[in-house]
Amino acid sequence: FAQGLTLARLVDLANRHLHRFTDRYRILRNPDEHLDLLIQDDYQAGSTRSMNSLSGGESFLVSLALALGLSELAGRRTQIDTLFIDEGFGTLDPDTLDVALSALEMLQGSGKTIGIISHVEALKERVTTQINVRKGAGGVSSLQVVGFGIAD
Repeated sequence: FAQGLTLARLVDLANRHLHRFTDRYRILRNPDEHLDLLIQDDYQAGSTRSMNSLSGGESFLVSLALALGLSELAGRRTQIDTLFIDEGFGTLDPDTLDVALSALEMLQGSGKTIGIISHVEALKERVTTQINVRKGAGGVSSLQVVGFGIAD
């Protein structure tokens, strides 16, 4: 019962974030499976389907919304001001990548620190402060900090 209440709150918080990314999807609790989630697709007449059916880009946006909702849920007693995202950007088409980056920029504007770990070249144009890691010989890597402390 308690897990169900927590999941209901998480779904509510995640849907608020998901709505900022896109008006297409909504996360629902599965009425047949107490702790299972479904996705509602409003571009397909409100049809519902399994979360397992999401494409890479769809899955990335829904996962990001759930992670942000979870950080809010946990943040009632603990302030969570930093979010690291490791990959997932390579699965996004250019439009979805733009939506995801705009959402992350909005979060950064609200005082959150966002770290992105990625190899996607298109991110270099949007992320001003970067730590570039270069693989070297013998297992030694070098770091280069780009854009730190530079005002627009």
